[in-house]
Amino acid sequence: MRNRVNIARVIVTALGILLTLPSLSAQEEREYIRKGNRLYKKSEFAGSEAMYRRAQEQEQSTEDAGFNLGNALYKQGRYGEAADEFVRSAVAGETDTVKQAQSLYNLGNSLIKEQKYDEGIRAYINSLKLDPGNIEAKYNLAWAQDQLRQQQKKDQNQDQQENNKENEKSDDQQESDDQQQEEQPREQEGQQQEQSISREDAKRLLDALAANEKETQEKVQRDKAAKARVKVIKNW
Repeated sequence: MRNRVNIARVIVTALGILLTLPSLSAQEEREYIRKGNRLYKKSEFAGSEAMYRRAQEQEQSTEDAGFNLGNALYKQGRYGEAADEFVRSAVAGETDTVKQAQSLYNLGNSLIKEQKYDEGIRAYINSLKLDPGNIEAKYNLAWAQDQLRQQQKKDQNQDQQENNKENEKSDDQQESDDQQQEEQPREQEGQQQEQSISREDAKRLLDALAANEKETQEKVQRDKAAKARVKVIKNW
């Protein structure tokens, strides 16, 4: 009878220990996150990163550790790694639309820092579907869309310039062939043509300089605006 009682006590004790293990793991995770948050507030981002990674190592860790880790990586300029953490945080937070929306918003910020405007735009849109009232997400979405248009326009201009160069080479070759075929070229007409070409080249050069100056000014303004506009949500 006593043996049966002892066995029952052992089983109850073991069950009690097993039930308390998840609670202890959760407490350790929260403690590491709190330590990480204190370091983060002091701008010690490398130290906070280490604490958040320790929190992630705990069993049944929550998406909070990954979200905060993404912020610490973002602050260190490691935007690609930060984006990966925000993706994982968004997936893990599917049952909490607020946290998922915040993860997607920070994902958008990380992507546009790497000039991945198309992907960043999708992240902002998905965030706004969950949290339509996020003014910063709306602002950054409009900015990212403008940057994408600028990027596409720049690519189109480069393609056009390359085509123009190819056409000019073809035209120059044709003019050279035509001149060689003339039996008695007229020197005066040749001088007039040379002067005309020089004026055209000068006009193109001035236009190009003006365009480059305008583009440079716009880029400076966009860069200033980017620093002011892109914000990361605080840690959980």
